[in-house]
Amino acid sequence: MDLNKKSFLRHFTPAKIAIPVAIGLGVVAYMIYRDPAAQDFSRLLDAKLHWIFITFAVLVVRDFGYMYRIRHITGRFLSWKQSVDVIMLWEFASCVMPSVVGGSTIATFLLHKEGIKLGKSLAYVIVTAMLDNWYFVIVAPIILYFAKGQIFPDVEGLNFSVSSGLEYALLISYLLITAYAIIMTYALFVNPNGVKRLLIRIFSIGFLKRWRTGAFRHGNELVWASHEIKGHSYGYWVKAILSTAFVWTARYYLINCLIAAFTDIDFHDHLLLFARNFVYKVVLMVAVTPGGAGIAEVAFPTFFGSYLGGFTAIIVLLYRIVTYYLYLILGSFFLPRWVKRVFSEEHETAVAQKAVEIR
Repeated sequence: MDLNKKSFLRHFTPAKIAIPVAIGLGVVAYMIYRDPAAQDFSRLLDAKLHWIFITFAVLVVRDFGYMYRIRHITGRFLSWKQSVDVIMLWEFASCVMPSVVGGSTIATFLLHKEGIKLGKSLAYVIVTAMLDNWYFVIVAPIILYFAKGQIFPDVEGLNFSVSSGLEYALLISYLLITAYAIIMTYALFVNPNGVKRLLIRIFSIGFLKRWRTGAFRHGNELVWASHEIKGHSYGYWVKAILSTAFVWTARYYLINCLIAAFTDIDFHDHLLLFARNFVYKVVLMVAVTPGGAGIAEVAFPTFFGSYLGGFTAIIVLLYRIVTYYLYLILGSFFLPRWVKRVFSEEHETAVAQKAVEIR
C-alpha cells in the first residue's frame, strides 16, 4: 500500500506542477512583451458580463457532466463526493502529464482506490475513452462541414504549406481516431480475443517488436473490459452517450464564450470557432509537454487570433486560467485530502464491507 501511494504521488511532485506553469506563463509573458497592443489591459473592463457568467456556467455544468457520467458508468458505485474527487484528480493528472499520455493512465488507479475492483476500473476508463473518441469521429465532420472550408484562418505567418500541414494532420488524426474507435468498439462488444491476437501479430513485425509487450498488455485489458461491461441495458448506453456529448460540447464551447465576451460574433462565427477548436485540440493531442503547456499558448493565435487582434495574448491567459491553472489549484487542494482518505484503514474497511454487500 505504501509503495502504491509513493508511486502515485511521484506523478504530482511540486516540480512536475511548477514546470508546465513556468512554460505556459513564460510563453504568454513573451507574447505580451512582443506585442505592445497586448499590454493594454483596459479592454478587460469592456467584457460583456453575461458572457463571463456563461463561461463559468459552462465550466461548472461541464464538470458536473463529467461527474454524472463517471457515476453513471460505474453503476452509481461512486457517491457524488467520490465522483467529485475522481474528476478533479483526473483533470489534475491531465494537467501535469503530457497530452499524448493524458490523465487516463491515472484514472484506473483512482477508481480502484475508491473500491472498484481493478478489472472494472479498467473497463470504465476504456469505455470513457471509447465514447470520447466516437464523439470526435461523429461530430468533427458535421461541424467542419458547416465551417465551409474556413477551418484554417488566413493570418499573418500562416502560409499555404502550414495550412496544408494542418489539414493533413487533421485528416491523419481523424483516420487514426476513427480506426481506434472502431477497434475498441469491436473488441469490447464483439471479439476481444480476436483483437488481442491481431495486436500481438501486428506488433510482432520487425521494427514494431519493441512495443509488443505493451500491445499484449492492452489486448488483455480489452478482454477484461469486454467481460466487465457485458449485460448493461440500452438505457445505460444512451445515458452514457448523451452525457459524453454534453461534456465535450461544453468543453469545446468554452473558447466561444471567452471570445464572445470581448468581441461581437454571430451564429456563423460561433460555428467557425467551434470547428477550429477541433483542429486546435488535434494539435494539443500530440503535445509532449505536461498539459500541452507552451504549445497551447503558441497555437491559440493561429486559430483564434483573427477575432481578437492584439488582445489575443490576454484571452489565451484567461482561457488557460479557466481550463488549466484552475485545475492545478483544485487538484493541489483535492490530492492530499483524497490520499489521506483512500489510504486510511477506515476506508479499506469500508471498501471491503461494500464489496461484501454487492456480492
